Amino acid sequence: MNLPYESHLPIHLLASSFRKTVASYKFYWFLSVIGRVEQGNVIINKQHLFADMIAQSWFTVNYFHVTLGKQDNLQIAIEKIKAFETLTIDASRDAIFKRLISTNNRGTLKELKHFDAEVPHRFLSPWFPADNRKQAYRYSVEYQNDCLYALSDDTIVINPVWIEYLQKNARVLKDFCYWNLAVYLQSKNPNVPDIPNKLVRTPIRKALNDQRKYFWDVVIGELGSVDCIYTNKRLVVGDYAVEHFVPYAFVSHDLIWNLIPADHAFNSSKSDKLPIMDRHFDPYFRLQREAIEIVRHKLPNNRFLEDYLTLLPDFSPEYLTRQRFFEQVQPLITIASNNGFQFMS
Repeated sequence: MNLPYESHLPIHLLASSFRKTVASYKFYWFLSVIGRVEQGNVIINKQHLFADMIAQSWFTVNYFHVTLGKQDNLQIAIEKIKAFETLTIDASRDAIFKRLISTNNRGTLKELKHFDAEVPHRFLSPWFPADNRKQAYRYSVEYQNDCLYALSDDTIVINPVWIEYLQKNARVLKDFCYWNLAVYLQSKNPNVPDIPNKLVRTPIRKALNDQRKYFWDVVIGELGSVDCIYTNKRLVVGDYAVEHFVPYAFVSHDLIWNLIPADHAFNSSKSDKLPIMDRHFDPYFRLQREAIEIVRHKLPNNRFLEDYLTLLPDFSPEYLTRQRFFEQVQPLITIASNNGFQFMS
């Protein structure tokens, strides 16, 4: 993916800011800068940018358990600030930002201030040598090589020659940054699925009404009732929840092979906990196999049957086995656990 060309600007230097990246801060710093410029701000408070970096990465790290890197300073800061501020893992970006720019917590303020020692001037390294902070600040004020912004103790000032370009191309620039961020994070989380869709918090999770109405209602209607695999409560059409066996926060999809009917009360308490395979896998598999047989017989063209083909090559008996399902699901549970997801008690 290339950046939009502009003959009078060193676009190649901006693109170079994202090469040989060894930490996540460049991506979140640039996203925060673009967001402010897009709103018309050209003199921007650095502390506000640092707060927004935390706010933008918060959901990715805390809800989806995507690691930015074990030694990544942004990751470390998020973990500390989470304890200092008692913010929920699914707090909105706006709520986190407002809390961080108004906080009096010394620990939080220290973590935010820490970014000032490296982030703002290091980002400008393609334009001039940035190892020496004091020298880099001086070069930036002179807009050496048409660098992106000038630095002061408390603010950055966007170089006037860049303002129109940044505002006009804000959407493309953010997409470019997210693409590079996704590539970077995939290298840090090689076994975690769907990294791109874990970079931005979606305002509202998609309801599972179609999966309920056109798949599980068909199955339960045929059987009369099924038992919740967690509580053994009898479930009937109209009185059950549809829940993710492997947490949505890990798989970030609603494929039918990972959805099962469950007790309403239990579903609310399970949250993003992992099932215990020794206890829950066998009833999960039996229910899924029975569901496949019923829906294939009653509604052979049911669109949700295609979801199973992401798990199985086809519906032949050799693949509709406990072993085949277990070989596909168990690694997901192991990887999720390794990435910080907790098991049910």
